[in-house]
Amino acid sequence: MNDIITLVSAAFLLIGSAFALVASIGLLRLPDLYTRMHAASKAGTMGSCLMLIALAIHTTDVGTMSRALAGVVFFLLTAPVSSHLLAKAAYTVGYRLHPTSVTDEMASQDQQ
Repeated sequence: MNDIITLVSAAFLLIGSAFALVASIGLLRLPDLYTRMHAASKAGTMGSCLMLIALAIHTTDVGTMSRALAGVVFFLLTAPVSSHLLAKAAYTVGYRLHPTSVTDEMASQDQQ
């Protein structure tokens, strides 16, 4: 039974690490602030949550498990809201989209 738990937690850890790697590559390669923020918020949150779930599966301590799962809930509740507010503040301050961006949905709100 311990071998199965170890294999499952290792799989979650590897998948979470892959998401974190994708988030890191997105931060380095994407052209503007908004797409970089998208990569960091989506893939980074998913990677962090999967690694915390791996910890919760692997540990035998109930306190550690509950804190890891609370961390997952905290990430899922705060990351989308914070990234949205940061993007909106950046747009308001003047960070414009990359010229290759297709749609600027905030531009119509500025004209009203």
